[in-house]
Amino acid sequence: MLIKTEHWQRSFYTLWAGQAVSLITSAVLQMAIIWHLTEETGSAMVLSIATLVGFLPQAILGPFIGVLVDRYHRKYVMIGADLLIAAVGLMLALASLAMELPVWLIMVVLFLRSVGTAFHSPALNAVTPLLVPEDQLTKCAGYTQSIQSASYILGPALAALLYAVWDLNSIILVDVAGAVLASILTAFVFIPRLEAGESAAQGNLMLEMKEGYSALRSNKGLLALLWVGALYMLFFMPINALFPLMSMKYFGGTTFHASLVEIVFAAGMLVGGLVLGVWGGFKNRVMSLAASILLMGVSLMVSGVLPVKGYAVFVLCSTLMGFSAPFYSGVQTALFQEKISPEYLGRVFALLGSVVSVAMPLGLVLSALFADTLGVNRWFLISGILIMGIAVLPALMPGLRNLDRQEDKTA
Repeated sequence: MLIKTEHWQRSFYTLWAGQAVSLITSAVLQMAIIWHLTEETGSAMVLSIATLVGFLPQAILGPFIGVLVDRYHRKYVMIGADLLIAAVGLMLALASLAMELPVWLIMVVLFLRSVGTAFHSPALNAVTPLLVPEDQLTKCAGYTQSIQSASYILGPALAALLYAVWDLNSIILVDVAGAVLASILTAFVFIPRLEAGESAAQGNLMLEMKEGYSALRSNKGLLALLWVGALYMLFFMPINALFPLMSMKYFGGTTFHASLVEIVFAAGMLVGGLVLGVWGGFKNRVMSLAASILLMGVSLMVSGVLPVKGYAVFVLCSTLMGFSAPFYSGVQTALFQEKISPEYLGRVFALLGSVVSVAMPLGLVLSALFADTLGVNRWFLISGILIMGIAVLPALMPGLRNLDRQEDKTA
């Protein structure tokens, strides 16, 4: 309807070429800022606040941002978000020329960058089905996951290289250039604008937000997928923060061992995303979701029962965890893109991001309460068992089990 299928590949890959550069430069700057704060303050509290600042806009403002993404041309929303990120980066660079950067200013910049991301992410997810044929959405989600995984690998590596020879100011300018390039490439891509009859009526902000939730609630399978995903994130996300403890405290390794686990996890994600891009997953994609969650749970459980000399097996388990991730997040994204009408997608993806952003800190609180008391390895074991239980839910929930058999979009 809105898609010129003969040109979709050129449009999609042009758009994502800019996003790939921007993702990598943002990852470089994010790591450089963490190192800068560590050097300047040495405070775990400051680093925790910096992490929290990255969650707040998505968690708190997400539903409101989703309304604005659906109101306006998503192409301009994406360009505006990239230019906001570039502008605040440039502001920080100019400030660094005049003074030593205070922590509060860095926090403000991190918050504003996070606001830009909170606009950009749902807009990009909402744009993709306007460009890509429906039968290619899952494969494109796999390639998208691969690009994100590559940024996880290249970001810290490039940050380590650049931070050793450049000052923070120069790294900020690299990120500004990445955001500007993403904006330029987005400007060259033809992105269909929803016609007046298809877009949400502009008016009451709360009413439009409610319309987005109603569109999601009317599809029981997607609503179940939203809350299953939130439960999954509640138990999985804290594990990310515990990998260094597992590598160094339980297995008695060094920072090299901790870094190796992070690298193989990201490499597993990269390979998993490429496999999903080529293969597309099982014919019934809910089976792909369940298999992904199950593989994650089994890998965590096995990690939790390893002896202290089992680091090599832990590396293998970490690789499998990374490999499983795209088959959950990529397939989930494609299902939302297919089953929700385009005019509601901004609100739905913003709501999805908000739920995940709230689940993350709640999960971190859980891990902080139990990991120190029970031992980090036992928390891996418990998380694995709980996540294996979550993998069974799609089979027990008829709406979710039959989700991929539904043909009609939710209006």
